[in-house]
Amino acid sequence: MLNLKDLGQPSEFWDYFEKVSQIPRCSEHEEKIRMFIMEEAERLGFKSKSDSVGNLVVIVPAKSKQKSRGVLQCHMDMVCEKNSSVTHDFSKDPLKLKVEEIENDKWLTAEGTTLGADNGVGICYILTLLKKIHKGELNFDSLGLNMLFTVDEEQGLRGAFNIEKEFLDGDFLINLDSEEDNAVTIGCAGGLVHFVEIKRNTIEVNQQNEEFIPIKIFISGLLGGHSGVDIHLGRGNALKIIGQLLWKLNIRYPFHICSLDGGNRTNAIPREVTAILYIKKNSSSEILSYIETLFTKIKVIFDGIEPDLNLSIEKLEDYTNNKILNKNIQDTLLNIMYLLPNGPLSMHPRIDGLVFSSSNFGTITTRDNDIEIKISQRSLSEYFKVVLWEKTKALLDLSGLEINIIKDSDYPGWTPNFQSKLLKKCKETYKEIFNEDIDIKAIHAGLECGILKKKFPQMEMISFGPTNEGAHSPDERLLIKSVTKVWKLLISLLRKLS
Repeated sequence: MLNLKDLGQPSEFWDYFEKVSQIPRCSEHEEKIRMFIMEEAERLGFKSKSDSVGNLVVIVPAKSKQKSRGVLQCHMDMVCEKNSSVTHDFSKDPLKLKVEEIENDKWLTAEGTTLGADNGVGICYILTLLKKIHKGELNFDSLGLNMLFTVDEEQGLRGAFNIEKEFLDGDFLINLDSEEDNAVTIGCAGGLVHFVEIKRNTIEVNQQNEEFIPIKIFISGLLGGHSGVDIHLGRGNALKIIGQLLWKLNIRYPFHICSLDGGNRTNAIPREVTAILYIKKNSSSEILSYIETLFTKIKVIFDGIEPDLNLSIEKLEDYTNNKILNKNIQDTLLNIMYLLPNGPLSMHPRIDGLVFSSSNFGTITTRDNDIEIKISQRSLSEYFKVVLWEKTKALLDLSGLEINIIKDSDYPGWTPNFQSKLLKKCKETYKEIFNEDIDIKAIHAGLECGILKKKFPQMEMISFGPTNEGAHSPDERLLIKSVTKVWKLLISLLRKLS
């Protein structure tokens, strides 16, 4: 049986990680993890307070006369993604943790689901600090600390957006939501998320003169990943693949779309999609063969990137839903799916390898009265963030369909401050401990620092964390040895700041 306490130091971190992994904490459902943190803080002798949206602050007073106050910050929610073949109820089932060895390094992962290291590691670092301060093993003298736990970060950073200025104070903030143990993040992209509802006018397939049969097309096996930090890796988007396949099929053969469903979140690259179609019975063999041929051609661009990309086609013998999209909506929807911008759209002109702007076609869902599409767009420029959406909106306007658009979130980027005193101390501390320079980065993802900096401009901010790969997908894995490395950096930096 896996005992996380054996994974390394500090052992308290792993003890907390095991406990946190048993507590449901999907976005918008952080009640139980918040209660756990509050009760643990109270048990250790620290007061806490919560605001109207559920953000939590645990207050750690300075041991001597307070000269400064810092903020350590993480988010309580996790992305709840699983493979379709896995039975797991995120509202009650504990994560099934396991250790894997890859190229002589040990990684912690979960069986068939996201691991929740994003941002469970932040929760566990802070709880470990609280326990060690309580036990007298750590003392930061004249430095007081506010431990900030936010809600709903993974769905538009809503917890950070709703923090009142009176709820928090500090001279600096250390965010614990970065994912490379040799880097400190000092900037991030801003983003826009929109929900697009396309009215679904349907007819019944039995109104057609020819006999049609229902089939299910299922695309799976894609790596997925974070729609910001992984967007440049060339990974497949299941929705764009099905869109290309059906657009070409629609040119050559008459068929009818009953439903399209795929993707789970705007901040995750879609890994799976299901399409239910009605095709002509007397041409079914020819149509299915053509679909297979198309898929083989599409796969070429993912050679060496998506080794498990898979297409399955199933004839549905007992399918009873005979409602299909009318011809105009089907044609126009497929045009939108085929043309919708997706992936990295421009690179930073001065920082090598950094995506400047991107778009993620995140989800498609067939509902009773409409088809809902969710789109996330990011940029390191507020201007180009808006330009990306304007181009998408222009495409939707050209469709002529009855469309309702809802802006779900609009969050600012975080402008790097290379002259920050906090950054300077972090660089010095890392060099002293590890005898090498820490990488200084901006990332193509949204961090709460962008919002918090706007609300609390007096605070200097940085972000770091242990190495975590595959966030927002069931392939998420935490490099075990990096936990100790980042712990050393964190407590050494706090001592220097105190």
